[in-house]
Amino acid sequence: MSLTHFDASGQAHMVDVSNKAATAREAVAEGLVLMSPETLALAQGGAAKGDVLGVARLAGIMGAKRTADLIPLCHPLPLAKVALDLAADPALPGIRVSATVRTTGPTGVEMEALTAVTVACLTIYDMLKAAQKDMRIEGIRLLKKTGGKSGTFEAAP
Repeated sequence: MSLTHFDASGQAHMVDVSNKAATAREAVAEGLVLMSPETLALAQGGAAKGDVLGVARLAGIMGAKRTADLIPLCHPLPLAKVALDLAADPALPGIRVSATVRTTGPTGVEMEALTAVTVACLTIYDMLKAAQKDMRIEGIRLLKKTGGKSGTFEAAP
């Protein structure tokens, strides 16, 4: 299998999508921020910096919109939807973060969904680090993508 971001001589390049059809595309990604039960309680309303989950949601949306500025070979895309779900999970304990990103265009939005999750997780860490420095960010991955030439992908559970 060849990698699309390298030419025949092995030089990195931006993939030419000018001949690809604009189709509806969606990607869903997830990640976890693992923490103590006490820190999780702060995240649910008692943090000194305010609404941790609300700020992280906005940060994730902003991250998705700036993906092309952060990942060198990503195309800037007009995003039709960026939605983040942040849910406290006492069983972890921690916060489950998922992002759904949609566009209609010639290339997919997997990187935007992954960036949204990553930025949201980093924001959660930043806002709670005064309470717990050994939180862990884990499991960032693509869950599903639809649209485009390669069709649908769904990660194994």
